[in-house]
Amino acid sequence: MENIIRENLSINIKVIDLLNEQIGRESRASSVYLAMASWCDQNGYDFSAAFFYNQSNEEREHMLKIFKYINDNGGIAYSPEIPKVNHEYESILDIYKTALQEEIGISKEIHKIFLTCRKENDVASELFLQWFVNEQQEEEQKMRHAVKIYELHGEDVENHYLLDKRMSRS
Repeated sequence: MENIIRENLSINIKVIDLLNEQIGRESRASSVYLAMASWCDQNGYDFSAAFFYNQSNEEREHMLKIFKYINDNGGIAYSPEIPKVNHEYESILDIYKTALQEEIGISKEIHKIFLTCRKENDVASELFLQWFVNEQQEEEQKMRHAVKIYELHGEDVENHYLLDKRMSRS
């Protein structure tokens, strides 16, 4: 019976499988950003902590958006396993560089799913994913901006705290 239902979906089964994998990636990103927020809190980077708490919530919202999309279209969304994440970072710059790499990786996966939608003629899912493509561009830009700011100021820790306050406007 399940195979009959899966064959008559309005969205492509390959796409559903890829979207379920993306749910796991978004969950992982949320956990990574939560760990980064904790590091920032522990090291006095209050504005970056708030930024990463917000990022963690955004990633969870992305996960839920995909989860609901799958279920609303007759698929079965799977709750992801919570992965173990790193909680140790060398510096605030290390955190933002790691966050940038996280966003680049998620962008690549979103693009892969988007192109699969196109290949499989899953127009609905392609349109759904367009929002994520745009969102990822914005997320990468935020992280690139932060990395650039901290790289320009080198290892001056006192200056990093002043820069942290500037991040509240990012």
